[in-house]
Amino acid sequence: MAASVPTQVFPTDGVLPAPPSSIRILVVDDDRVLREGCASVLEQSGYSVTAVGQAEEAQRLLQSRRWDVVLCDLYLNRLTGLQLLEVALKHSPEVLFVMMTGNPTLESSLEAIRLGAWDYLPKPFNAQHLQILIGRAAHATAVARKTQTMPKPSGAGAPDLLGNSPAYQRALELARRVAMTDASVMITGESGTGKERIAQFIHRNSRRASRPFVPVNCAALPEPLLESELFGHRKGAFTGADRDKPGLLETANGGTFLLDELGEAPLSIQAKLLRVIQDGVIRRVGSEQADTIIDVRFISATNRDPEAAVAQGLLRADLFYRLRVVPIHLPPLRERPEDIAGLATHFFAEYWARHRPGAAVPTLTERTLDELRGRPWKGNVRELQNVLEHAVVLLDPGQAVEPGDIPGGATAQAPAPAAERSADLFAMDFHSAKDALVARFERDYLSRLVSRAGANMSRAARLAGVDRTTLYRLMEKHGMTRDGLREGDDNG
Repeated sequence: MAASVPTQVFPTDGVLPAPPSSIRILVVDDDRVLREGCASVLEQSGYSVTAVGQAEEAQRLLQSRRWDVVLCDLYLNRLTGLQLLEVALKHSPEVLFVMMTGNPTLESSLEAIRLGAWDYLPKPFNAQHLQILIGRAAHATAVARKTQTMPKPSGAGAPDLLGNSPAYQRALELARRVAMTDASVMITGESGTGKERIAQFIHRNSRRASRPFVPVNCAALPEPLLESELFGHRKGAFTGADRDKPGLLETANGGTFLLDELGEAPLSIQAKLLRVIQDGVIRRVGSEQADTIIDVRFISATNRDPEAAVAQGLLRADLFYRLRVVPIHLPPLRERPEDIAGLATHFFAEYWARHRPGAAVPTLTERTLDELRGRPWKGNVRELQNVLEHAVVLLDPGQAVEPGDIPGGATAQAPAPAAERSADLFAMDFHSAKDALVARFERDYLSRLVSRAGANMSRAARLAGVDRTTLYRLMEKHGMTRDGLREGDDNG
């Protein structure tokens, strides 16, 4: 490793929230040249550094003193780096342990992360690479010290995160606990369970709350556009790139970045995301150099089983383990029927205030709530929201809402004549009436379109003149799920 020190760059606008001299670093490597080179670079950067070459001495120091960062070789003379990792975490659970290895196989790197290593550093590396990685570790350490004195988040400002079921409360409590850290979070659950709401809750209750929350749906954009949106591009990088453009990752600097539907991202994009997570360095499309360094807290979400996606080769294992430091699973709505009445009452009142402000709010009867509890809710909370919003635009002020008044109810009545439905619309203000009419059209159109296409989504997209991503987005908007639908193309 070259010992020359390039210009130091730290995350979050280049400012380390604590003096480097307060960061205690232990370097462990039996290669004297590499050990002294690392120590020299880090000392010139201002850190408090101790360097040792014997595993036994490192073990004694780990047991007798507290360290902020440990930079340790995987293969030592008597003990392995993994054994020292276990010792370090036993005595200082908050220590950030960085594993160095000259043989960075995927298995050894993932094993280190699984056992609690903060990151790994493949050899050979240069001084700038070391500075960037240790700068991120120092920043995380300083932030952790600061947040220890901050009050525990109360969960305020999330009135729609309702639910008393044990499974949902466990997920919410885990989100509360992890919010004040910088740990990467992976949220799993079926479509419509509220994964983005949990991600927003974590962001609002974190030290990053005043900075941007930037979500991106990895399934919504084709690969070239997704790459440009994430990483930005340089002028002339492709046809139409008439100016430099920062990506969404740069926009999120200092804040939280949500990778929604991570399992749908192309493997080439996953590789580039892994590099950003490792180094914090952004290289825009069309650039031949690192353009900027970012400090971003990553949250990922997927409706797939991520471990199955890894086994199928759809999700990189190394990216999975880096992003799933803290896993949170959201149960489907059908598994928490005790939460449905509270959710229904909340959303019903919210939509009534939006579409019928000032009018007397109808009352959901107990019979209606029982009927809602018994539904399968394949679209989960999103489907419940859409059903209730649909009902709101058709109800009279102050009426008692029976099961037949809710779309899809067991005793639902035949649709009102067109003239009667028009009268309902004319009782609203212009914008609410327009929204209600468009929503009705979209639901009816999608239902008939899918039926006409024989549940073949490729054919349905062609008939509608839109791509499948747009079609799925509209279906999710209205609580229509993919169950029973066929993805493949046909000749029809």
